[in-house]
Amino acid sequence: MCDSVLVLNAGSSSIKFGLFDVAPAEPKLQCKGLLDEQEKTPRIVVSDDSGNQLFEKRRASGTLEDNGLFGDIFAWIEDYLDGGRLAAVGHRIVHGGREFYGPVVIAGQTLAALEALTPLAPLHQPRCLAPVRAVLSLQPELTQIACFDTAFHHRLAPPVSRFAIPRQFEERGIRRYGFHGLSFEYVASRLAAIAPQSADKRVVVAHLGNGASLCALRKGDSVDTTMGLTPLDGLVMGTRCGTIDPGVLLYLMQEEKMSVDDVQHLLYERSGLLGVSGVSADMRALLASHDPAAREAVDLFTFRVAAEVAVMANTLAGLDGLVFTGGIGEHAPEIRQSICDRLSWLGVSIDAAANSQGAQRIAAKGSPVDVLVIPTNEEVSIARHCHSLLVTAR
Repeated sequence: MCDSVLVLNAGSSSIKFGLFDVAPAEPKLQCKGLLDEQEKTPRIVVSDDSGNQLFEKRRASGTLEDNGLFGDIFAWIEDYLDGGRLAAVGHRIVHGGREFYGPVVIAGQTLAALEALTPLAPLHQPRCLAPVRAVLSLQPELTQIACFDTAFHHRLAPPVSRFAIPRQFEERGIRRYGFHGLSFEYVASRLAAIAPQSADKRVVVAHLGNGASLCALRKGDSVDTTMGLTPLDGLVMGTRCGTIDPGVLLYLMQEEKMSVDDVQHLLYERSGLLGVSGVSADMRALLASHDPAAREAVDLFTFRVAAEVAVMANTLAGLDGLVFTGGIGEHAPEIRQSICDRLSWLGVSIDAAANSQGAQRIAAKGSPVDVLVIPTNEEVSIARHCHSLLVTAR
């Protein structure tokens, strides 16, 4: 009988999950699934690693906060494990603040401390914590482990980590934290396995999806990133603005008479690709659209990514490798091509055929910068952290 860990990765309207055997040294995926509330009838679907469907169930109604949906998952897992033990549930938590920079068991006041960080990630933190509360209600004795998107960046130091505001605010925790750490951590591990000659050099990883950020890696460690105190900073995203002149915010409140809540809603949910295009937040829809505003949104996206790669290269004092990951980074060759064309002055050159065919290495022959496409897997990073914590606790 094996010990298993259930990994829950909560998104804006769905939860990706994976069940991992943690008996071996490296967690092994047993099955994966999606709890999706986007459709009229919320759906749970589970498949094996090859994509063969193992289980599907729909409910007439429900949300991610509805214990019934999680009850369905746990009931199916109990039957699937057939006497095996579910040792823990691991969660992706977006913000760990200053206090949490490694995986922790959620016990005592930990949940309250994580909820207190909600102002730093107002859309993400509540969604990450809703499954924690649901599991706590259903199986209060089951170990739950929080793994943080900010943890991979916790060694960021001045000047990278610092805002140019009075030091008293930095002492209260107002600094750059960075996000997508579980993704960057996984990609760094894969890079070390498939391209060790690049992994030990100066590499920028571009996690491009509905949420997007860059990470500068030196010998596999994060030394800079585009997101800051919150997941709002940095690149243009699906509905988030990324870096913006703070004077714009003052103007909106002072002259447009917008409330803080109105501005927050504008910046997080009405901006980015959606705001610029007026068409969609989905890059696939924008690339298929003939609307000039859609093309302008795409152009802004690639311009900002290329500009921030240059910033990361400045931190690294050069650039030896560029890695694309995330939904857009992995599946949109047109976006990769446009970004790399903008970076030709940095030595970035890609093979158009390899890029269009979705090859792993897409650098042109002789390119001084290695360019790769590496699919991310945050669930594996979480499973690894849970495994390490469980082994330590024995």
